[in-house]
Amino acid sequence: MSDNEVLVVASKIKTYIKNKGDMKTSAGVFDVLSDRLRAMCDQAIESARADGRKTVLDRDFS
Repeated sequence: MSDNEVLVVASKIKTYIKNKGDMKTSAGVFDVLSDRLRAMCDQAIESARADGRKTVLDRDFS
């Protein structure tokens, strides 16, 4: 898996935005969301590591 791979399901995001805001979604949205998810995951990984765990838990994202 490369560091620039899209991590979100594009069709789900498009459907959500269409249903919630009656708007279309540009292709660039998926790269931005994936970048933010990677940053969030990186922080969660560091939180788990700091607690001496090898499992990322939901609390690591807060």
